[in-house]
Amino acid sequence: MQQGDFARQTDYDVDPSATAQSFAAAGAKYMHLIDLDGAKVGKVQQAELIRKVIESVDIAVQVGGGVRSTEDIDALLGAGAARVVVGTAALEDWAWFTKLVTREKYAGKVILALDARDGVVATRGWTSSSGQRAVELAGEVSDWPLAALLYTDVAVDGMLSGPNLPRTAELVGATKLPVIASGGVGENGHIVAAKGTGAWGVIVGRAIYEGKVDLAAAFAAVG
Repeated sequence: MQQGDFARQTDYDVDPSATAQSFAAAGAKYMHLIDLDGAKVGKVQQAELIRKVIESVDIAVQVGGGVRSTEDIDALLGAGAARVVVGTAALEDWAWFTKLVTREKYAGKVILALDARDGVVATRGWTSSSGQRAVELAGEVSDWPLAALLYTDVAVDGMLSGPNLPRTAELVGATKLPVIASGGVGENGHIVAAKGTGAWGVIVGRAIYEGKVDLAAAFAAVG
């Protein structure tokens, strides 16, 4: 998918579990798994497949896509997810999200997704705008017991042209929470540059499947 547009989605004919195992073999400690069907319809759709993929590898897996309720979070944690990514539901029901993250059972297990266009957070599979600035939200939740913030710049996502480094650095500077950068990675150098902003981690997707990123080399480069 390019720039959050479902009409520009590319499907790759790969076995999910075998692909996950190849990531682990390359040295991955975490894997990012998204239920795109769930993101589109607003409800987790691939829970059983997610469970099978998680069971196939001995690395931590964070899962998102269509997570709209506490029940969705519990289902994914029950499927073995180490952390669950919440975006739209948090922005549209901030009171619910605030109460959720203060519960001890979810401490360190929930990631807040801040998917932004021009610095403004988008929701509902990137089809709507929340009107809220990502950097302001990052500061607001800085002391919350979240696992991390997942920052995606929608304008560069899937384009392989490089991450939005200034926006990523701005977000890192606005919060005490770990920031995971996402969007635009098209080569190993982009991963190094993204890490240079102070980001805790970097999401890589399309570039792996198209052979533009060597994961083992990337891990060696960023330590």
